[in-house]
Amino acid sequence: MSRRVMAVGVLAMGILLFSNYAPRRVQAQATPVATTTGAVDLEKSRVAILVDKVGLGHRHAVIGRLRDGRLRLNADREAGRFVFDMTSFVADTAEGRRYMGLEGETDLSTQQQVNANMLGKEVLHVERFPTAVFEVHSTIALREPSKQGQLRYALQGEFTLHGVTHPLTIYAEAIDKGDWLHLRGGFYLRQTDYGIEPFRKAFGAVGVADQLTVYGEIYLLK
Repeated sequence: MSRRVMAVGVLAMGILLFSNYAPRRVQAQATPVATTTGAVDLEKSRVAILVDKVGLGHRHAVIGRLRDGRLRLNADREAGRFVFDMTSFVADTAEGRRYMGLEGETDLSTQQQVNANMLGKEVLHVERFPTAVFEVHSTIALREPSKQGQLRYALQGEFTLHGVTHPLTIYAEAIDKGDWLHLRGGFYLRQTDYGIEPFRKAFGAVGVADQLTVYGEIYLLK
């Protein structure tokens, strides 16, 4: 029995929040304290996706990278752009499963099958859609800090995946790392909103959930 993953990339960014598909009103902080040059460390930055199961299916963890990225904080327009390298996304590595808190490991043969399904024409179709893009229109500092007491930002813009574009708002926690600012968080994404049908078999008894949970770990040069 083969397993398949419905994964997507996104960016962006580490992020401790959740999105919907309509722009939100956000309340700006009077005196934002964190600024950056806009440069993203592509080696350090990661995107992680939790693919939940339906029925007798399996939960999967997917890890991917950015192909390009820049982000200006405290910007009210043209704040940045994240380009996700969809060809880099890999399912069920030991690193990915640990990151998502999933138990057990997946053997190499099963990983190869899952990745072939995920990257193929029926799911991400990376030959036709090798990237996904988050165009960030604004990055507004919020009044309320995160639960850890860190500064938070609302990243508002548009996300394009599989040739489909929707508005996206992401709430990101910003952690000072000396020369770098670490943004982290997460958001929900529905595959069907982007023209991807969640995998089902055995009359729906086995499959993956439509809704994915996307996390990010983005490092910005200060």
